[in-house]
Amino acid sequence: MSDESVIAETRPAGAEPWADLPPALATPPGAGAVCDGAGARKIGRGAAEGVFSTGPVLVAHASLTARRLGLTPPGRSSDLMDVLELYAFVRPARFCAPSPTGLALVLGLAEPKSAEEQATALREAAGLLLRELAQPAYPEREAAYGLALTMQRAGWAWGDRVVRALEAGGVRARQHRSAGLDVWSRLTEWEDEAPRGEAGSAPVDSESARIRLEKLLQASGLDETRPSQSDYAAEAAFAFSPRNEEGRPRVLLAEAGTGTGKTLGYLAPASLWAERNQGAAWISTYTRALQRQIDRESHSLWPDPAERKKKAVIRKGRENYLCVLNLQDMVQAAQLGNGDLIGLALVGRWALQTRDGDMTGGDFPGWLPGLFATPAAHAAGAANLVDRRGECVHAACPHYRSCFVEKTIRASRRADLVIANHALVLTQAAFDGARSARGQQQDGETAALKRIVFDEGHHLFDAADSAFSACLSGQEAAELRRWIRGPEGRGRRGRGLEQRLGDMVNDNEAALKSLQDAIRASAALPGEGVSGRVAPASGEVNPIGPIEAFLAAALDQLRARTAETNPYGGPEFGMECALKPVTDPVAETARAAARALAAIEAPLLALSRHLEDILDDEAAELDGSQRSRIEGALRGLDRRARMTLPGWRSMLAALEDGGDQPDPDFVDWLSAETAFGRIHDVALRRHWIDPTVPLEAAVIAPSHGVLVTSATLSDPLQDDPFDLARMRTGSARLIEPPRTLKVESPFDYAANSRVIVVNDLVKDDPRQTAAAMRELFLAAGGGGLGLFTAIRRLKAVYERLGPDLARSGVPLYAQHVDPLEVGALVDMFRVEENSCLLGTDAVRDGVDVPGRSLRVLAFDRVPWPRPDLLHKARRERLGGKGYDDALARARIAQAFGRLIRRGDDKGVFLMLDAATPTRLFASLPPGTEVQRMGLADAVELTRSFLDPETT
Repeated sequence: MSDESVIAETRPAGAEPWADLPPALATPPGAGAVCDGAGARKIGRGAAEGVFSTGPVLVAHASLTARRLGLTPPGRSSDLMDVLELYAFVRPARFCAPSPTGLALVLGLAEPKSAEEQATALREAAGLLLRELAQPAYPEREAAYGLALTMQRAGWAWGDRVVRALEAGGVRARQHRSAGLDVWSRLTEWEDEAPRGEAGSAPVDSESARIRLEKLLQASGLDETRPSQSDYAAEAAFAFSPRNEEGRPRVLLAEAGTGTGKTLGYLAPASLWAERNQGAAWISTYTRALQRQIDRESHSLWPDPAERKKKAVIRKGRENYLCVLNLQDMVQAAQLGNGDLIGLALVGRWALQTRDGDMTGGDFPGWLPGLFATPAAHAAGAANLVDRRGECVHAACPHYRSCFVEKTIRASRRADLVIANHALVLTQAAFDGARSARGQQQDGETAALKRIVFDEGHHLFDAADSAFSACLSGQEAAELRRWIRGPEGRGRRGRGLEQRLGDMVNDNEAALKSLQDAIRASAALPGEGVSGRVAPASGEVNPIGPIEAFLAAALDQLRARTAETNPYGGPEFGMECALKPVTDPVAETARAAARALAAIEAPLLALSRHLEDILDDEAAELDGSQRSRIEGALRGLDRRARMTLPGWRSMLAALEDGGDQPDPDFVDWLSAETAFGRIHDVALRRHWIDPTVPLEAAVIAPSHGVLVTSATLSDPLQDDPFDLARMRTGSARLIEPPRTLKVESPFDYAANSRVIVVNDLVKDDPRQTAAAMRELFLAAGGGGLGLFTAIRRLKAVYERLGPDLARSGVPLYAQHVDPLEVGALVDMFRVEENSCLLGTDAVRDGVDVPGRSLRVLAFDRVPWPRPDLLHKARRERLGGKGYDDALARARIAQAFGRLIRRGDDKGVFLMLDAATPTRLFASLPPGTEVQRMGLADAVELTRSFLDPETT
């Protein structure tokens, strides 16, 4: 028989792999069900535990199923067959909510409601996926078959069935077949292109923006242009008109109520500007979910997927993308028995199909590593596969030309729209600004940052606060040590400066000496396990080196100045205290720490200068790879030697001025972070009281045009509703004042929403909060979102609420409880119409759930800003009590905006805090009326208002 014969001809025909499936177990709250060849039936919890533990059995998300049954999260077993893993193999890089309902809907089955229907759907889903593999037209069958054989040998529960399904469609018999794990050898490579050049200055007029918007709406299948959306697009064109003087950007602050259609409204002038000027318009968001939503909206601009991939590029920080070298190292380790080969093989399947390698919010199934909550499984998670700080070796990497990060950076330089996030834009702008101030060339990632749209603009202040702050902590200092010296513990990948640059500077005596001096000096930095020496559980403090000694002294000051009963301290928030007045041990150790940091900074700066000389002096001899390596090292040196280390020394120097008065522009404080009742990091922190000072200097003023937009920018209780927005965006200091625009939502809130303050609950009693949410969620038949201002209260309510809802068959999910990331929880909440979800700010900001899946939203209490040291300093500087009110008002309005997403949505918004001032509802849309009533009346109103019979 030839090597190319069809394997189906050489193997005896067995049972079809989808015909002999084991029973499927579904465990929705309150009831379990099992489905086998005889049909589906309800079973009790004890029987469900037996089915799950003794197998073989089909499940959807093994770890979540175990938690619902009160069992320890399982390890891999040939008897535990997770249908989500099968889905990840059959349909890599394609969306699926991680539940039986999610699987059913994505495979075209009817939505399963009862436990029996979910178990039946789970078994049907497994059969459909195996049949899909058996189709002769299944793409890249040979590669899938080779990998399936490898996974079968590794003990994959699905291995035998997947292999048989692929064989059923016909595969070639080969004497030698690849293991299929070397995906890095099959990735496409990027190719450099000539520079695009500076963008032009052709204007975008209002009428052109209106016309472009109309075309976009038609491409989206919408016939009518809403007047408010058209007006918004016309006004947004102002930010894309040419500026007349340097330092006088065209800035527009635009509030657009929910339902206005602001995304297409600003994409119209932005895309026109990009076309006319051969430049990239940057769209910056705060959440990953909105980045992907904007990308989907760009379909109306470029319907062809291949064209859209070139025209619209999503940009994030390096830590979001798959590192191919990490994947290779982990696969090779797993082949030797150290790691989860099956999980890594599924990641490899995804890597060959992914659009851009984005593992956090992209097309990577974030639920995949958590299916089996074991260390081996989690090793295949995003945290270990992405590019960690200081790890990238740039052009020295064998996969440099197939690197997802490098592909994305290069694609963004040729794109019309770059869809980024606030964190990337601000941190990169700060870095580029610092380089420009020294007369150095910007590194290209944001060099063309001239036209920016900040969507979710109400978060711009917080993003600036994070980007322009400094933190000297044990973990941060240990990361710097690792970047300089390389990994010093077992099982850590990475290369220190010597490994990255040694061969480049061996012939340069001065550069080599600077490198060696930096490595020697970095021994003063904390190493692995710093928290165990500075804050050990035993209490026997044993700091090593001057930085750890300073952190130990800082922790002593924290403990001395922080009350144990502090309601804003404790296990959830950790500890914090003002830096000044400092104790003598803190002052003494700070001097030694500053000297140690200066001893590291000096040789790093010298090394940077020597590398710049090499680039100049040896320009003719350096090839492209060598130049890229040096430029990558220079970027890292700049960040650390010219930004991080001077920032740390500046904070420590503030302790030597002899006074106890704080700096008028900054807040300096000490903090300790806790987890599971133990201190895991101690830090000295510095934040701007007003972070819009550097925001305006580094981002707003150098740009040509900026649009800051959100559904919640204005505050109606201020004399000028946009005063706070000007202050919190930095535009108040501009020479040319920003324009403002407010477009009301088209929704009928008076008819479609109710706002209730429940006035007979004790807000500090989690039993009452849980009982209230139970009755309200059940009155609505599910579809409830509970928002909490503290994780501790969320968990306390969940413990009481979960069993109550379970008895009524209403699924309940919770952030910080369920072993799923926020995005996966929201996905399940969205597809399961009658489920409920508990969460904190991250859920509030990331929820986009139109339709009946979200019909009740309840705050456990007023979302006042937490009065920590930083906020108190800002409140004193930026508006006093009115500042607190404005922030709380905005948070309530933002949450309310999650409730009504379409014209036919109906929803009830509740505040379970009787003390909620009426003034905090002033930012809600016109037509909303706040009613105060007891819980019983609120439950009855919720039931009657949301009754589908009355809809």
